[in-house]
Amino acid sequence: MRISKPYLRSTSIQCYLCLLLNIHFLTEAGIHVFILGCISASLPKTEANWHDVISDLQRFEDLIQSIHIDANLYTENNAHPNCKVTAMKCFLLELHVIWQESNNMDIRDTIENLIILANSSLSSNGNITESGCKECEELEEKNVKEFLRSFVQIVQMFINTS
Repeated sequence: MRISKPYLRSTSIQCYLCLLLNIHFLTEAGIHVFILGCISASLPKTEANWHDVISDLQRFEDLIQSIHIDANLYTENNAHPNCKVTAMKCFLLELHVIWQESNNMDIRDTIENLIILANSSLSSNGNITESGCKECEELEEKNVKEFLRSFVQIVQMFINTS
């Protein structure tokens, strides 16, 4: 089963376009354009990918239907909008726990993609310091299904403010 990696979708297209353009402009300036185009193709994307995060969360939920994951995870139930970045970072830390404990490659691949997408989407908010928010260890531990439901609610907060 192949996992979609939307954070890599346009990389090869950008390189092919640069190469195609440079066939016609084989000058020093054309070579510079080609090199800069290849570099920009490999840079991380900063546009919001929250809808892709939701899709991967749904895929993850589908995957765990057939596998019993007996884990209690720190879960933010009612995050204040001023604490959404802190809450998201906690969710991502807990995803790492599932990744480390899972032997299922589909689950591991989906979690890896989720973490990359969420961190990419979070990059514009990642340096924000939020005060008065609960630390991860202060949150209540919930089962995986409740964890995912709350995770989707936090992602929806990001979608609604972007």
